[in-house]
Amino acid sequence: MTDNYLKKILNSRVYDVAVESPLDYAATLSQRLGNHVWLKREDLQPVFSFKLRGAYNKIAGLSEAECANGIIAASAGNHAQGVALAAHRRKLKALIVMPRTTPAIKVAAVQALGGKTLLHGDTYDEAYAHAQALAAERDMVFIHPYDDPEVIAGQGTIAMELLQQHRDPLTAVFVPVGGGGLVAGIAAYLKALRPEIKVIGVEPDDAPCLYEALRRKRRVVLDQVGIFADGVAVRQVGKEPWRIARQYVDEVILVSTDEICAATKDIFDDTRAMVEPAGALAVAAIKKYVERDARQGETLVAINSGANINFDRLRYVAERAELGERREALLAVTIPERPGSFLRFCKALGRRGITEFNYRYADAREAQVFAGVQLSGEDEEREQLIAKLRAEKYPVVDMTDNEMAKTHIRFMVGGHAQGIEHEVLYRFEFPERPGALLKFLSSMAKDWNISLFHYRNHGAAYGRVLVGMQVPAEDKRRFRAFLDDLGYIYFEEQDNPAYTLFLGG
Repeated sequence: MTDNYLKKILNSRVYDVAVESPLDYAATLSQRLGNHVWLKREDLQPVFSFKLRGAYNKIAGLSEAECANGIIAASAGNHAQGVALAAHRRKLKALIVMPRTTPAIKVAAVQALGGKTLLHGDTYDEAYAHAQALAAERDMVFIHPYDDPEVIAGQGTIAMELLQQHRDPLTAVFVPVGGGGLVAGIAAYLKALRPEIKVIGVEPDDAPCLYEALRRKRRVVLDQVGIFADGVAVRQVGKEPWRIARQYVDEVILVSTDEICAATKDIFDDTRAMVEPAGALAVAAIKKYVERDARQGETLVAINSGANINFDRLRYVAERAELGERREALLAVTIPERPGSFLRFCKALGRRGITEFNYRYADAREAQVFAGVQLSGEDEEREQLIAKLRAEKYPVVDMTDNEMAKTHIRFMVGGHAQGIEHEVLYRFEFPERPGALLKFLSSMAKDWNISLFHYRNHGAAYGRVLVGMQVPAEDKRRFRAFLDDLGYIYFEEQDNPAYTLFLGG
């Protein structure tokens, strides 16, 4: 199989549109990790992503007769731009079906490249199904983002360049995984020529489609996927990528949102470039790999897959980077409600800086404070700080890994609500489009009151919303039906300590 893909990759026609992306040495990160870290800069492609390689290779191989009625694709961003650019070069009509939640900047980018856009559905799956139906109806060629041998071969040219650019020994190459086309192409090429090089896939821990497939030894469909790294938010690895990956991918490493944000900052520090969340996956995994196995002196390559990030998302990345680097702890601490208690608490923290301190008077005996505390980044420091505070008789709850606390509570601390009966608390992911909130409110029973609401825009396809509602116990069955019919991803947060300490009645 590798011989077949080796030939396809060597004969790929990607350089009509793609550039040979640089392989940059990450000097700062290398020194910090004690290894040689290199960045394959696919974020520097003309459409700021590797996706144009596979799209163009597929489209370049189509005959005039095949694409007489044009080509069609489904995408929320990077693949769409690759298809639009490739179609423009071949003077073909291109229709890109995009979810209605796609940010306007990405829609405009496709249109600027000559592609016609059609917004349909709230999710990629809905856009994909509609594009498939239109392809059959209009006799158009569907350009799959990852499950196609020609697309896979186009992505594999990255590995071809890599071996030409770095002729010395390589230990491992870390590759972001969504549908699997990129990791399949790279693995097929590397294992054919340099089988000693490890190929390590990287996925967000809330979108582990290849990880779960390898663990269960079959392709699986995830119930839901996380929305932060939208470039790899895929529920099932492709059939052909899976066939290749199960033979040639050595392992898959999962990384958290905070670790992705920290890796984004690492890349910026070394290159002054800002990659998208999917583009930082590989660096996040290198850091985890080095720490896990105590690696030293190895040569490790990260594929920086893309840089299509909305400017408003940078705020969220900056907020979470220090947490991902273990340079900040978020703590809920109970202190006495009396003069001088804040001073005493600060003395207990020692010379550590306070990044934030949220407090609202609640009662005359005790105060609940939400504090951000700077750390040096050492592994055990957070645990040692918590132990020290508890030794000084401060009740402490660690909120550093509490998603609701990080996304909502730290911006809401304002005192406990009194006299609210039957309050339930849920965290939702609303599609970022007009009418999403209206649908929620219209679907609610008229006798349920909203008692709490918090939303912040993060520049993503989905907004994160925290909602408190007053739902009597006898309405439990009706409320469950409401949640199921709504169709939004949700998490019950009634027992979350961040709620009980800071907001609950």
